[in-house]
Amino acid sequence: MQRYIIVRVFHALIALFAVSLIIFALTHASGDPTDVLLPEEATMEDEIRLRAFWGLDKPLHVQYVVYLGNIFTGNFGQSIKWPGKSTRDLILLRLPATLQLSAFAFAVSVGLSLPLGIISAVKKDTGWDYGGKLFALLGQSLPNFWVGIMLMWIFAVQFDFFPTSGRGGLHHMVLPSIALGAFSLASGMRLSRSSMLDVLDSEYVKLARIKGIPEWKVIWKHCLRNAALVPVTYFGIQLAGLITGSVIIETVFAWPGVGLLAIEAVRARDFQVVQSVVIVFAFIYIMFSLMIDILYGYLDPRIRFT
Repeated sequence: MQRYIIVRVFHALIALFAVSLIIFALTHASGDPTDVLLPEEATMEDEIRLRAFWGLDKPLHVQYVVYLGNIFTGNFGQSIKWPGKSTRDLILLRLPATLQLSAFAFAVSVGLSLPLGIISAVKKDTGWDYGGKLFALLGQSLPNFWVGIMLMWIFAVQFDFFPTSGRGGLHHMVLPSIALGAFSLASGMRLSRSSMLDVLDSEYVKLARIKGIPEWKVIWKHCLRNAALVPVTYFGIQLAGLITGSVIIETVFAWPGVGLLAIEAVRARDFQVVQSVVIVFAFIYIMFSLMIDILYGYLDPRIRFT
């Protein structure tokens, strides 16, 4: 088991290194930040001083080595768009908003997908089942930004039930969390239905029914316990996906989280902030995946030797 954990941690470190290299290359390929920072009347001397101040006058490989060294020491550098503010402070300031939105979207996804998937499986080939499958198909097919815009247009603009943007109380989180968690809700419902159908066809369920156990008890006590294993594992990955995938929804609803921070930094060609946000998101996602891999190793010894 120790060897299995070491190998998985090594793979996680390689993935983080690859992410850092790719995002470094992409951000520098997007353009020169001095074009945004310098006014039109700036001289060549002004550009040279600015490049030297931000370290942009050094070769790219040197900039990358310096960047990696700063990451290992916890120093993500200074922001170009927001002078005087460190990138780490900017991310820490915006991270609670992203975690709040993701947690609410996760609660909505789990709270609805499991019971809807179970009902769809129990009432197989009925109107409930067909409606559930249609909902799952649409939820996994429609892009979340379109879902967000439609929710905003209907429930915020037409009926004025919820605000269109900003962060506040619970009513501010309803629309963006539904849009963010729509895919997870639909896919979790489909997975719950498939797992429940497999369990309903098992021998021990048939035996429980033969013994005369009430149907509701068979479904919610005997079946659910076994059918929920796969969806719950899936939701572990989806929680990380909701945190790291909030960029578009935060932009649509002007939610002041890390995702919106990344978009603002991209527009300003703020290399430090963009790279740091991607590294933080990649770290969160990879750590969740690593923890689930290790948990699998403990639950199923066969996985340790694969």
